[in-house]
Amino acid sequence: MSSESREKILAAARRVAQARGYGGLNFRDVAEDVGIKAASMYHHFPTKADLGAAVARRYREDNAAALEAISAEEPDPIRALRRYPETFRWALANQNRMCLCSFMAAEYDDLPEPLKAEVRAFADVNVAWLKKALSKAGVVKPRESERRARAIYAAVAGAQLMARSRADVSLYDELIEGYRAAGLLPA
Repeated sequence: MSSESREKILAAARRVAQARGYGGLNFRDVAEDVGIKAASMYHHFPTKADLGAAVARRYREDNAAALEAISAEEPDPIRALRRYPETFRWALANQNRMCLCSFMAAEYDDLPEPLKAEVRAFADVNVAWLKKALSKAGVVKPRESERRARAIYAAVAGAQLMARSRADVSLYDELIEGYRAAGLLPA
């Protein structure tokens, strides 16, 4: 199976997992989406856990790249922080999907260890980026930056969850503006 097929499998598995979580991820649905036989998927991913871990790793890597792109495009850390919620909003705007790692975090007890590690790493990447931006912006004292970064990450992920439950991306936008008005996020 070619690397092109592998990429198609990863993309299809990501869509499924963002809509239904790890519990809803299965080889049959992914194979059907890609247009191959389910048995063909085992050439690249011997188990569901292998597929899930590969999807979560790619998702984390893509998220880290998106955050670094924001930093590169916005040298002003306040403007970069204002753009942070975009990284969660796009999933809602794309067929009311969830952040893959947020979805998997809700299933944490049922995940294989490699997926648990990816879920933790995703949160760590986000908190580290936020901490760096908050410190650079001088929004909080350095010793308070990690606490604020965790609060922002949790609040933005929570806003996505609430908006998804109502299939209403405008609710997400409203909640983010509320965080700005309350001072959690820079205005």
